[in-house]
Amino acid sequence: MRETLRCIDLSSPIDAAGWEPDPIVHEVMTPAEGARHMSEEMREHFGLELDPAELPGGELLSLDTLTLTTHTGTHVDAPSHYGSVGEYGRPRHIDEMPLDWFLRPGVVLDFTDAGIGVIGAADVKAEFDRIGYQPQPLDIVLLRTGASRHAGTPKYFTDFAGLDGQATDYLLDLGIRVIGTDAWSLDAPFGHMIKRYQETKDASVLWPAHFAGRRREYCQIERLAQLDELEEPFGFQVACFPVKIAGAGAGWTRAVALVEE
Repeated sequence: MRETLRCIDLSSPIDAAGWEPDPIVHEVMTPAEGARHMSEEMREHFGLELDPAELPGGELLSLDTLTLTTHTGTHVDAPSHYGSVGEYGRPRHIDEMPLDWFLRPGVVLDFTDAGIGVIGAADVKAEFDRIGYQPQPLDIVLLRTGASRHAGTPKYFTDFAGLDGQATDYLLDLGIRVIGTDAWSLDAPFGHMIKRYQETKDASVLWPAHFAGRRREYCQIERLAQLDELEEPFGFQVACFPVKIAGAGAGWTRAVALVEE
C-alpha cells in the first residue's frame, strides 16, 4: 500500500491582534477599495477610464500592506543576524543560504519541564539518549519548550527556556545547521540573561546561542508552534524554506513537518 503524507503546520501566524514588542501594522484594502484604487491608477498613469461600477459587484482585488520585522511570526535567522563579522568569513544573508538545509529529517526534543532559564549540553544529550536517537549531520533539531502556549501575550517574551553556549556548540559539533524552537528566542529570556550577567559579570551568558553563530555558520528557526502534534520524536521531515529577502538577516517561513503514514 502506498504511504500517504501528512502535513503538520509548525508555524505561528503573523497576527496584528496579538501582543508584540514591535507591533504589526496590517492595513487592508478591500476589493471595493481596490476597484476605486485601480480606476484612479489607470486614469493617472495611462489616461484610461474604468468605472468601478462596471466590475462585478463593483469590486476588483483586495490588497494587504504589512509593516513588521523579519523576526515576527515563525522565521529563520541567517548568520548575518548574529553579527557583521564571522570567524569563518562574511556571514551570509537569508537569501544566500543553501536550500538543502531547510528540507531535512527532523527530531523534536522535549524540554517542557525546563522552566525559565537555560538548557545545557548535558540536557540535550540526555534527551537524545531518552528518545533513542543518534542525530545525523544536517538534521533539523526542534526544541519543544511549551512556550508557544503563551504566543500573542507578553509572557511569550519572558517565560521560556533557551540553549546555553555549550548546548549550541554540542549540536553544531554533530553537524546540525538548523536549530528550531517554539520560544521567542533560541537564547534564554533577556531578563534571565541580564540578571545572570549582573550576578557573575560573565559575558558568556549573554546571547550565547546567537553569538555562537559568529564562530560557526548556522541558522535558527524561532517561534515555531504545534510541536506537540508530532506523535513521534523523529521519523519525519521538516520543510522550512525562508522567504528570499535580499540582504536580510532573517526571513519568514511556513514551517511544516512531513509525516509518512
